[in-house]
Amino acid sequence: MLTTGLLTEAQFAELARTGPAVPGMATLRAGLRGHRSLLLKALLIRVQRERDVVDPAVLRRFENAWELLERAERARPVTAREVLDYPTTGAWLAAALGAAAGAELEHRLERLESIAVTAALRAGCTFDLSAVAPQGTLSLTGVGRGSVGAERVRIRARARVVRIVPDDARTARGGLVLARPGRGRLTGLGPGWAALRPLPGTTALLDDLDPYRVPPGGVGAPPRAAADRTAIDSEAWHERWRVAHRLLNRIDPARSAEVRRAVRTVVPLSLDGPLTVPMSATLRAAPGAVLASLPASPRAMAETLVHEVHHSKLAALNELVPLHRRERSALHRVGWRSDPRPIAGVYQGVYAHLALTDLWRRAVAADGAPRAWRTRAEQRFERFHVQVGAALEILLESDELTIAGREFARHMQRHHASLGRVRGPLG
Repeated sequence: MLTTGLLTEAQFAELARTGPAVPGMATLRAGLRGHRSLLLKALLIRVQRERDVVDPAVLRRFENAWELLERAERARPVTAREVLDYPTTGAWLAAALGAAAGAELEHRLERLESIAVTAALRAGCTFDLSAVAPQGTLSLTGVGRGSVGAERVRIRARARVVRIVPDDARTARGGLVLARPGRGRLTGLGPGWAALRPLPGTTALLDDLDPYRVPPGGVGAPPRAAADRTAIDSEAWHERWRVAHRLLNRIDPARSAEVRRAVRTVVPLSLDGPLTVPMSATLRAAPGAVLASLPASPRAMAETLVHEVHHSKLAALNELVPLHRRERSALHRVGWRSDPRPIAGVYQGVYAHLALTDLWRRAVAADGAPRAWRTRAEQRFERFHVQVGAALEILLESDELTIAGREFARHMQRHHASLGRVRGPLG
């Protein structure tokens, strides 16, 4: 019997079949949480080792922020962990750990202050401190951001009300006001505040504000930057999200529920540049975030969500149970890409497209799917079923897979074969 650590054999096999395995996903989330904690400790160790070359003011704020974060965790552990587990916290951690010593690292370290402030505010802590507001903006992770008109601000947090004013203000009146109605919630008041907007029917957020929502160099090729809030049609995003879930519910309710559980934030990408075709992506450092330009239709939104959720699932699994070796590998041709891919890219592509072929096969057989989607799904299924089969052969012939990776690929191959034999309504 294959040993996969915290995952049982049944959970491992169900994940390989792209199934919405609730226990398996819970194990992956626990693994990600542990990994995030290790990365935070690694950053603390790095700062301690390099403290002699870090600006004393930056070091002092970092250490104060760490203490505030510990205080928030003691006061309300679950709420504090929600902030630490937020996708952009992972993106920031990756940037900080990879930053060059000196000005770049010091710039990254300052972000911990706003993360700690967010956790403490949501945890109900009372405090009075001075904080940095880059370019006059205070960003609160997973909550929103406020324009404060000063590079440094004074944050006075009381039981129910939080006031944020320029650090040199003579009075505590004015500035930004946040209400704390309880249950870890924060509500901003006044014209200077912009809140993240929840997507309909879920706890997922449309995050078009966080400074770490997209890496500095963008994502994709050519790279896409984060879309500015002023350029986003939020009503279109909300409507396509709503109808996409309605479609998923008709075709595969369990997969729809999985997407609702797995996606914490959707990050709109800009379409500016030489290419204007829609694209989507996930970041290994930010599981739970789907980065995408606005899909052309609700059907495209549904397919994008399923595709990207499976990229995140496989990345999370690979952290817990390595599926392939990390050294540079040979390149391979796959049907859905024009450029050759390393074995890690082949693995990711196989898994995401296997989930889509499963979805398309269900759409073909489902009475609730729109006729146009059923026709398209049948065409896409036939094309990608062949391509996934060929790519699975590449995986199983590779000597770069671990024992667990080979077993996972065999489970995928068995599921792929079963999709080809399905006829009539699916269970």
